[in-house]
Amino acid sequence: MSDQMQSSNAHNPDLDWSQVRETINMLTLAVAQIESSMKESEDAVSSLTETFTRVASKLNNLAESGKSLNDINAEEQASVISTIKDESNDINTEVSSAIVAFQFYDRLSQRLEHVKRNLLSLSGVISTPEQLYNPAAWKKLQTEITSNHSVEAERIMFEHILKGATIEQALEIYRHHFDKKTETESDIELF
Repeated sequence: MSDQMQSSNAHNPDLDWSQVRETINMLTLAVAQIESSMKESEDAVSSLTETFTRVASKLNNLAESGKSLNDINAEEQASVISTIKDESNDINTEVSSAIVAFQFYDRLSQRLEHVKRNLLSLSGVISTPEQLYNPAAWKKLQTEITSNHSVEAERIMFEHILKGATIEQALEIYRHHFDKKTETESDIELF
């Protein structure tokens, strides 16, 4: 595969227009979406593993602190109770972080649903001879896919694929826009 893919010209077809190139662009989008979803899922699972390890450690500390309450004087009990409160607050914070990390599953499900829907739409165009060789049908498919992206970074990634970006370039564009968005706000909704 070349460093630069052919861009889509379904919006302005010429004699060089090819449904094969349009199909490759659609499949490139699907691969890029799946790859970015897998990377985000790996990051979320790693975060969850670390969070649960810290929670388990803090719960163990709480259990040990609770056991010692009966064996110490009132002054030492106040210190242990303070430690228990601090550990409890830390656990609460960790659980809140875990809930956010679990939301990756909702995002992953949504994104894979987009991939499935896009591939089904692509299949419909490819399997219908009147649409397969019709640049207007490809343009309509691309417009529908673009309008169905709920995450701005995915829409931008798709636009770059249509302009000829490779999978690697599209993923870099996605990461750049996704990272910039997460710095300001999250597009993950609570479930």
